[in-house]
Amino acid sequence: MDITALLTSAGINIAICVVLLSLYSVLRKQPSNGCVYFTQRLVSEPVKYSDPFCLERLVPSASWIMRVWQATDEDILAVGGVDAVVFMRIVVFSIRVFIIAAMICIFLVLPVNYYGQDMQHKQINAESLEVFTIGNVKEGSKWLWTHCLALYIISCSACVLLYFYKSITKMRLAHITGSPPSPSHFTVLVRGIPWSPDHSYSDSVEKFFSTYYPASYVSHQMVYQAGTIDKLMKDAEKMYRMLKTIEPQCGKSSMPCCLCGGTTHSFKVLNNEAESVKSKTSVDGLQPTQREKERPAAFVFFRTRYAAVIAAQVLQSSNPMLWVTQLAPEPHDVYWSNLSIPYKQVWLRKIATLLGAIVFMLVFLVPVTFVQGLTQLDQLSHTFPFLKGILKQKYMNHLVTGYLPSVILILFLYAVPPTMMLFSAMEGNVSRSERKRSACIKILYFTIWNVFFVNVLSGSVISQLSVFSSVRDIPIQLAKAVPAQATFFTTYVLSSGWASLSCEVIQLFALLCNVFRKFILRIKEEPSNCALTFPHHTEIPRLLLFGLLGFTCSIMAPLILPFLLVYFFLAFLVYRNQILHVYVSKYESGGQFWPIVHNTTIFSLVLTQIIALGVFGIKRSPIASGFTIPLIFFTVLFNEYCRQRFSPVFKRSPAQVLIEMDRQDERWGTIEEIYNQLRSAYCQYPSISPDLSTAGNTSHHEDKESSQDPESLTPGNQLVKLNE
Repeated sequence: MDITALLTSAGINIAICVVLLSLYSVLRKQPSNGCVYFTQRLVSEPVKYSDPFCLERLVPSASWIMRVWQATDEDILAVGGVDAVVFMRIVVFSIRVFIIAAMICIFLVLPVNYYGQDMQHKQINAESLEVFTIGNVKEGSKWLWTHCLALYIISCSACVLLYFYKSITKMRLAHITGSPPSPSHFTVLVRGIPWSPDHSYSDSVEKFFSTYYPASYVSHQMVYQAGTIDKLMKDAEKMYRMLKTIEPQCGKSSMPCCLCGGTTHSFKVLNNEAESVKSKTSVDGLQPTQREKERPAAFVFFRTRYAAVIAAQVLQSSNPMLWVTQLAPEPHDVYWSNLSIPYKQVWLRKIATLLGAIVFMLVFLVPVTFVQGLTQLDQLSHTFPFLKGILKQKYMNHLVTGYLPSVILILFLYAVPPTMMLFSAMEGNVSRSERKRSACIKILYFTIWNVFFVNVLSGSVISQLSVFSSVRDIPIQLAKAVPAQATFFTTYVLSSGWASLSCEVIQLFALLCNVFRKFILRIKEEPSNCALTFPHHTEIPRLLLFGLLGFTCSIMAPLILPFLLVYFFLAFLVYRNQILHVYVSKYESGGQFWPIVHNTTIFSLVLTQIIALGVFGIKRSPIASGFTIPLIFFTVLFNEYCRQRFSPVFKRSPAQVLIEMDRQDERWGTIEEIYNQLRSAYCQYPSISPDLSTAGNTSHHEDKESSQDPESLTPGNQLVKLNE
């Protein structure tokens, strides 16, 4: 590939970015698109847009960029929580480290690569991209010390920046101490409850914890088999939301219904005070079938945070498969469908999903190999002779080699996130954030293997698998292959990076759904379920993959660094805008994604150093090779220090902090209030949503509205009735 083909790919992607960003600046001004581009505002305070039409709405502007640039970390923390701040720190870290890498490699390494051979250079637009890589440096060159120096500067800069990001651990501790008392701090999830023919699961839980934790045990909430009740509750809430949008159109008319004689306000929420009715609707009142519905899992509530942490971390039984405890996730984070899975099946599910992910990765070798065939015109023309005439055209040559391979690979990669999310759900994760974190790790491994290693070691599937026949040959094989594939990685950054950010900001799928709903179906009301959570499981692997490409290609092919910097700067603006206006934070993991980022960054640095060691060996530079080996040991030692110093904070909560928080609750007298919230917080079958309970009494029972309390929202205390 030459410079012209690279510029062709860059021009296409720049045009796509300019068009989509300009279109976004116009679409966001339209009041009808408020539920697409301002979901955060609509969820917090629903408003109706009634601005008169003006021509300014049709003029593209960059005002949104200035607003996003002026936003602070405090604004992001208030809107998106700690996870959003951690994600933006990943982007800022990438910008800082690759600014240093670009300055060193563009002005020091790139000239050495370009003039590494005694040859007659062509015009710059006709030069092959290989002359800008380390492959153009002749063997035994005395200038290879520049590459070793650049490698030292980049590695040390990355390690120093990672160490300075110890503030994320402080942020996590501040999140634990500064957040209001949460039911998850006092709750332990118990799984693997042994079955007894004489007692129900609920009796077994009460007996066990009353015996071994008599001073700290408060109560418990059983997990029930999701069945007809759960389905009816969800259907009732969906029906209410449908009627809620129709009711304003009907007004407060009391005209009889044509079908049954009832009034138009046929959707009612009736206070259920009769004990007979409660026994028919309450889950607690289903005594005959309650034992059959119980599952071997329960939420156990303790008096203090410290007692809950101790119970979660201690082995409860001599049989590790029984009475398995862990800290409970937040109420909104609970993945209820997986709580019914027997704990003995979890390890089998993890093995099965691991095998399924490996098989999926191997099957994906076929499209990746096909994509790599498009970058080799000679092989492509030999395989398909009828393409020789088409590929001789200059523009088609540049299009096929510079743009088409990366686009085809991106289209295939769209099937990866939903597949990995399905595997993570089948594993048996008990929280949505844990499921998303598991999917993030799977997608990260998948993209690193298929986008980097398979493309680097391109060829037939058999040769890709046999290339690792000897471990000692790995550095040599990577050293030969990475500079040759650097051009493909550059076009991949353009297509998968720049264009994907433009598609992210315009929210194409949500926009089309909104247009269909408002202009085809003629539904004017804003949807009640339009809020989306931030897709950490797809965006973090993309950022880390580009970081891997930047590190490995920095001294091998420095021409990729300017395109990477443009991507990270654009990502800084786009993701801040999406966090502030589009995505809604429904649950919080407290920055649990940062260890994934740290470990992947260290892996990228070590991989870069191993590849550089192989390159210096091929180029016969013993001095550069000798200086690279200590750098590898230094990086591994730094990672071990960080693992001992910072990693435990993300796995366990400090006892000192928890005890101080418990004492503070005692001084403020909030203990009883916390106890009253525990059982209702982890209610598996909330009979009705909070807005439903207030809306149902607005038109008919305004005098009873003040009597609603959180306890009245438990199953059996209210009945949703639909007049037939």
